[in-house]
Amino acid sequence: MDQQSPPSPAPYSARIVSGLSELASGYDVVLSDIWGVLHNGESYFHAAADALTRFRASGGTVILITNAPRPHGPIREQLDRLGVPRSAYDSVVTSGDVTIASIVEQGGAPLFHIGPERDHALYEAVAQATGTAPLLKPLAEAGFVVATGLFQEETDTPEDYDADLAVMLRRKMPLICANPDLIVHVGDRLRYCAGAIAERYAAQGGRVIYAGKPHAAIYRAALDDAAAKRGAAVRPERVLAIGDALRTDVAGAVLQGLDVLFVTSGIHRDESHRTGDGQLDPDAYQAMIEAAELRPVAAIPALAW
Repeated sequence: MDQQSPPSPAPYSARIVSGLSELASGYDVVLSDIWGVLHNGESYFHAAADALTRFRASGGTVILITNAPRPHGPIREQLDRLGVPRSAYDSVVTSGDVTIASIVEQGGAPLFHIGPERDHALYEAVAQATGTAPLLKPLAEAGFVVATGLFQEETDTPEDYDADLAVMLRRKMPLICANPDLIVHVGDRLRYCAGAIAERYAAQGGRVIYAGKPHAAIYRAALDDAAAKRGAAVRPERVLAIGDALRTDVAGAVLQGLDVLFVTSGIHRDESHRTGDGQLDPDAYQAMIEAAELRPVAAIPALAW
Protein backbone atom coordinates (compact mmCIF):
# COMPACT_ATOMS: atom_id res chain seq x y z
CA MET A 1 0.00 0.00 0.00
CA ASP A 2 1.32 3.43 -0.90
CA GLN A 3 2.36 5.52 2.05
CA GLN A 4 0.42 8.75 2.14
CA SER A 5 2.26 12.05 2.58
CA PRO A 6 1.27 14.14 5.59
CA PRO A 7 -1.21 16.89 4.74
CA SER A 8 0.28 20.28 3.91
CA PRO A 9 -0.20 22.94 6.58
CA ALA A 10 -3.04 25.36 5.94
CA PRO A 11 -1.87 28.51 4.18
CA TYR A 12 -1.56 31.59 6.33
CA SER A 13 -4.42 34.00 5.84
CA ALA A 14 -3.49 37.48 6.94
CA ARG A 15 -6.08 39.12 9.17
CA ILE A 16 -6.39 42.87 8.72
CA VAL A 17 -8.15 44.91 11.40
CA SER A 18 -9.20 48.53 11.48
CA GLY A 19 -8.68 49.08 15.19
CA LEU A 20 -7.13 47.71 18.37
CA SER A 21 -10.64 47.42 19.78
CA GLU A 22 -11.15 44.30 17.64
CA LEU A 23 -8.43 42.51 19.63
CA ALA A 24 -8.24 44.29 22.98
CA SER A 25 -10.53 42.02 25.02
CA GLY A 26 -8.10 39.12 24.56
CA TYR A 27 -5.17 40.87 26.24
CA ASP A 28 -4.13 42.39 29.57
CA VAL A 29 -0.83 43.90 28.44
CA VAL A 30 0.33 45.70 25.31
CA LEU A 31 4.05 46.00 24.52
CA SER A 32 4.05 48.79 21.95
CA ASP A 33 6.89 49.97 19.78
CA ILE A 34 7.31 53.76 19.70
CA TRP A 35 8.98 55.02 16.52
CA GLY A 36 6.77 54.17 13.53
CA VAL A 37 3.80 53.26 15.73
CA LEU A 38 3.37 56.19 18.11
CA HIS A 39 5.41 58.88 16.33
CA ASN A 40 7.72 59.47 13.36
CA GLY A 41 10.38 61.51 15.12
CA GLU A 42 8.73 64.81 14.21
CA SER A 43 5.12 64.47 15.33
CA TYR A 44 3.06 61.94 17.23
CA PHE A 45 0.14 59.96 15.87
CA HIS A 46 -2.98 61.07 17.74
CA ALA A 47 -5.03 57.99 16.81
CA ALA A 48 -2.29 55.68 18.13
CA ALA A 49 -2.05 57.54 21.44
CA ASP A 50 -5.84 57.45 21.72
CA ALA A 51 -5.89 53.69 21.11
CA LEU A 52 -3.35 53.02 23.85
CA THR A 53 -5.14 55.39 26.22
CA ARG A 54 -8.42 53.55 25.63
CA PHE A 55 -6.75 50.19 26.20
CA ARG A 56 -5.46 51.41 29.56
CA ALA A 57 -8.86 52.84 30.45
CA SER A 58 -10.35 49.38 29.93
CA GLY A 59 -7.96 47.92 32.53
CA GLY A 60 -4.98 47.12 30.32
CA THR A 61 -1.32 47.94 30.91
CA VAL A 62 0.82 49.54 28.22
CA ILE A 63 4.60 49.23 28.24
CA LEU A 64 6.37 51.13 25.48
CA ILE A 65 9.28 48.99 24.29
CA THR A 66 11.79 50.62 22.00
CA ASN A 67 15.19 50.12 20.46
CA ALA A 68 16.16 53.67 21.38
CA PRO A 69 19.80 53.51 22.54
CA ARG A 70 19.27 55.83 25.51
CA PRO A 71 17.85 55.19 28.98
CA HIS A 72 14.10 55.51 29.39
CA GLY A 73 14.27 58.95 31.04
CA PRO A 74 15.31 60.87 27.90
CA ILE A 75 12.77 58.91 25.84
CA ARG A 76 9.97 60.00 28.18
CA GLU A 77 11.20 63.58 27.77
CA GLN A 78 11.12 63.20 23.99
CA LEU A 79 7.56 61.88 24.15
CA ASP A 80 6.60 64.86 26.29
CA ARG A 81 8.14 67.28 23.79
CA LEU A 82 6.19 65.67 20.96
CA GLY A 83 2.99 65.98 23.00
CA VAL A 84 2.33 62.28 23.57
CA PRO A 85 -0.05 62.16 26.57
CA ARG A 86 1.18 60.27 29.62
CA SER A 87 -2.25 58.60 29.67
CA ALA A 88 -1.14 56.49 26.69
CA TYR A 89 1.35 54.36 28.59
CA ASP A 90 2.41 53.07 31.98
CA SER A 91 6.17 52.97 31.46
CA VAL A 92 8.98 52.86 28.92
CA VAL A 93 11.66 50.16 28.49
CA THR A 94 14.50 50.88 26.07
CA SER A 95 17.37 48.97 24.53
CA GLY A 96 19.51 51.60 26.22
CA ASP A 97 18.30 50.29 29.58
CA VAL A 98 19.43 46.80 28.57
CA THR A 99 22.73 48.11 27.19
CA ILE A 100 23.72 49.45 30.62
CA ALA A 101 24.09 45.90 31.94
CA SER A 102 26.13 44.85 28.91
CA ILE A 103 28.55 47.75 29.46
CA VAL A 104 28.93 46.90 33.15
CA GLU A 105 29.74 43.29 32.19
CA GLN A 106 32.87 44.54 30.36
CA GLY A 107 34.46 45.13 33.77
CA GLY A 108 35.44 48.76 33.41
CA ALA A 109 37.39 48.39 30.16
CA PRO A 110 37.62 51.62 28.13
CA LEU A 111 35.18 51.88 25.25
CA PHE A 112 34.95 53.52 21.86
CA HIS A 113 31.59 55.09 21.08
CA ILE A 114 30.00 55.11 17.62
CA GLY A 115 27.02 57.44 17.46
CA PRO A 116 25.84 60.98 18.18
CA GLU A 117 26.91 62.77 21.34
CA ARG A 118 23.33 63.00 22.64
CA ASP A 119 23.51 59.26 23.33
CA HIS A 120 26.13 59.87 26.04
CA ALA A 121 23.17 59.85 28.45
CA LEU A 122 23.73 56.10 28.32
CA TYR A 123 27.08 56.48 30.04
CA GLU A 124 25.67 58.84 32.63
CA ALA A 125 23.19 56.08 33.49
CA VAL A 126 26.07 53.58 33.84
CA ALA A 127 27.79 56.00 36.24
CA GLN A 128 24.60 56.31 38.28
CA ALA A 129 24.21 52.53 38.43
CA THR A 130 27.82 51.71 39.34
CA GLY A 131 29.27 54.89 40.81
CA THR A 132 31.96 54.93 38.12
CA ALA A 133 31.76 56.67 34.75
CA PRO A 134 32.81 54.58 31.74
CA LEU A 135 36.08 55.57 30.10
CA LEU A 136 35.49 56.78 26.55
CA LYS A 137 38.64 56.46 24.47
CA PRO A 138 39.74 56.54 20.81
CA LEU A 139 39.40 53.21 19.03
CA ALA A 140 43.13 52.44 19.34
CA GLU A 141 42.91 52.66 23.15
CA ALA A 142 39.54 50.95 23.67
CA GLY A 143 38.76 47.40 24.72
CA PHE A 144 35.27 47.25 23.23
CA VAL A 145 32.87 49.34 21.16
CA VAL A 146 29.34 50.61 21.81
CA ALA A 147 27.29 51.60 18.76
CA THR A 148 24.21 53.72 19.40
CA GLY A 149 23.88 55.10 15.87
CA LEU A 150 25.94 56.82 13.20
CA PHE A 151 28.03 59.92 13.82
CA GLN A 152 26.44 61.95 11.00
CA GLU A 153 22.93 60.55 10.95
CA GLU A 154 21.70 62.44 7.92
CA THR A 155 24.59 61.54 5.61
CA ASP A 156 26.61 58.57 6.90
CA THR A 157 26.14 55.03 5.57
CA PRO A 158 27.32 51.76 7.16
CA GLU A 159 30.07 51.50 4.55
CA ASP A 160 31.66 54.66 5.97
CA TYR A 161 32.67 52.62 9.04
CA ASP A 162 34.55 49.86 7.23
CA ALA A 163 37.98 51.14 8.31
CA ASP A 164 36.95 51.07 11.98
CA LEU A 165 35.36 47.64 11.56
CA ALA A 166 38.60 46.31 10.09
CA VAL A 167 40.51 47.47 13.17
CA MET A 168 37.87 46.01 15.47
CA LEU A 169 37.92 42.70 13.62
CA ARG A 170 41.71 42.47 13.73
CA ARG A 171 41.69 43.13 17.49
CA LYS A 172 38.66 40.86 18.08
CA MET A 173 36.80 43.67 19.85
CA PRO A 174 33.21 43.00 20.93
CA LEU A 175 30.61 45.43 19.62
CA ILE A 176 27.63 46.22 21.85
CA CYS A 177 24.77 47.26 19.59
CA ALA A 178 22.47 49.53 21.57
CA ASN A 179 19.91 49.78 18.76
CA PRO A 180 19.42 46.66 16.59
CA ASP A 181 17.17 48.54 14.13
CA LEU A 182 18.59 48.83 10.62
CA ILE A 183 16.70 51.92 9.46
CA VAL A 184 14.09 54.35 10.74
CA HIS A 185 11.81 56.90 9.10
CA VAL A 186 12.28 60.47 10.33
CA GLY A 187 9.28 62.15 8.78
CA ASP A 188 9.63 61.04 5.17
CA ARG A 189 13.40 60.53 5.34
CA LEU A 190 15.22 57.25 5.90
CA ARG A 191 18.07 57.12 8.39
CA TYR A 192 20.44 54.24 9.18
CA CYS A 193 20.59 52.90 12.75
CA ALA A 194 23.31 51.13 14.74
CA GLY A 195 21.94 47.75 13.72
CA ALA A 196 23.15 48.37 10.18
CA ILE A 197 26.73 48.73 11.42
CA ALA A 198 26.39 45.70 13.71
CA GLU A 199 24.99 43.58 10.89
CA ARG A 200 27.98 44.54 8.72
CA TYR A 201 30.43 43.68 11.51
CA ALA A 202 28.76 40.34 12.23
CA ALA A 203 28.84 39.42 8.53
CA GLN A 204 32.63 39.88 8.62
CA GLY A 205 32.93 37.56 11.61
CA GLY A 206 32.88 40.16 14.39
CA ARG A 207 31.32 39.48 17.78
CA VAL A 208 28.14 41.50 18.39
CA ILE A 209 26.26 41.78 21.67
CA TYR A 210 22.73 42.95 20.93
CA ALA A 211 20.43 44.88 23.23
CA GLY A 212 16.83 45.42 22.22
CA LYS A 213 14.37 43.71 19.92
CA PRO A 214 14.29 40.98 18.64
CA HIS A 215 16.44 39.64 21.51
CA ALA A 216 15.02 38.25 24.73
CA ALA A 217 16.49 40.60 27.36
CA ILE A 218 14.34 43.60 26.50
CA TYR A 219 11.18 41.47 26.55
CA ARG A 220 12.07 40.09 29.99
CA ALA A 221 12.55 43.63 31.26
CA ALA A 222 9.27 44.82 29.75
CA LEU A 223 7.26 41.87 31.09
CA ASP A 224 8.81 42.28 34.55
CA ASP A 225 7.79 45.94 34.42
CA ALA A 226 4.25 45.01 33.37
CA ALA A 227 3.97 42.50 36.22
CA ALA A 228 5.13 45.14 38.71
CA LYS A 229 2.57 47.61 37.40
CA ARG A 230 -0.24 45.06 37.57
CA GLY A 231 0.86 43.55 40.87
CA ALA A 232 0.63 40.04 39.44
CA ALA A 233 2.42 37.72 37.06
CA VAL A 234 1.68 38.27 33.39
CA ARG A 235 0.53 35.34 31.27
CA PRO A 236 2.25 35.38 27.85
CA GLU A 237 -0.96 34.48 26.02
CA ARG A 238 -2.50 37.68 27.44
CA VAL A 239 0.24 39.91 25.98
CA LEU A 240 0.00 41.67 22.61
CA ALA A 241 3.09 43.20 21.02
CA ILE A 242 2.62 46.02 18.51
CA GLY A 243 5.28 47.08 16.02
CA ASP A 244 6.11 48.09 12.47
CA ALA A 245 9.33 46.16 11.76
CA LEU A 246 9.30 42.51 10.73
CA ARG A 247 12.94 41.89 11.63
CA THR A 248 12.73 43.29 15.18
CA ASP A 249 9.16 43.84 16.39
CA VAL A 250 7.42 40.90 14.75
CA ALA A 251 10.29 38.41 14.89
CA GLY A 252 11.05 39.34 18.49
CA ALA A 253 7.48 38.82 19.63
CA VAL A 254 7.21 35.51 17.79
CA LEU A 255 10.47 34.28 19.33
CA GLN A 256 9.09 35.10 22.78
CA GLY A 257 5.81 33.31 22.09
CA LEU A 258 3.78 36.52 22.04
CA ASP A 259 1.00 37.58 19.69
CA VAL A 260 1.86 40.61 17.58
CA LEU A 261 -0.16 43.27 15.77
CA PHE A 262 1.81 44.47 12.75
CA VAL A 263 1.54 48.16 11.79
CA THR A 264 2.04 48.21 8.03
CA SER A 265 2.48 51.96 7.45
CA GLY A 266 5.86 52.10 9.19
CA ILE A 267 9.18 50.77 7.91
CA HIS A 268 7.54 48.40 5.39
CA ARG A 269 5.04 50.86 3.91
CA ASP A 270 6.69 50.81 0.46
CA GLU A 271 6.26 47.03 0.34
CA SER A 272 2.71 46.77 1.65
CA HIS A 273 1.09 50.06 0.55
CA ARG A 274 1.35 49.86 -3.22
CA THR A 275 -2.05 51.16 -4.32
CA GLY A 276 -0.86 54.73 -4.85
CA ASP A 277 -3.36 56.18 -2.41
CA GLY A 278 -1.50 55.24 0.76
CA GLN A 279 -3.86 52.38 1.57
CA LEU A 280 -2.79 48.88 2.50
CA ASP A 281 -2.63 46.48 -0.45
CA PRO A 282 -3.85 43.15 1.01
CA ASP A 283 -2.20 41.05 -1.71
CA ALA A 284 1.16 42.80 -1.30
CA TYR A 285 0.93 42.40 2.47
CA GLN A 286 0.09 38.70 2.20
CA ALA A 287 3.07 38.11 -0.10
CA MET A 288 5.41 40.03 2.22
CA ILE A 289 4.35 38.03 5.27
CA GLU A 290 4.65 34.71 3.47
CA ALA A 291 8.15 35.62 2.27
CA ALA A 292 9.18 36.59 5.79
CA GLU A 293 7.77 33.35 7.22
CA LEU A 294 6.37 35.25 10.20
CA ARG A 295 2.82 35.13 11.46
CA PRO A 296 1.40 38.27 13.09
CA VAL A 297 -1.96 37.66 14.72
CA ALA A 298 -3.23 40.61 12.68
CA ALA A 299 -2.18 43.67 10.72
CA ILE A 300 -3.40 47.25 10.85
CA PRO A 301 -2.46 50.10 8.48
CA ALA A 302 -1.93 52.51 11.38
CA LEU A 303 -2.64 52.03 15.07
CA ALA A 304 -6.10 53.26 16.02
CA TRP A 305 -8.88 52.20 18.34
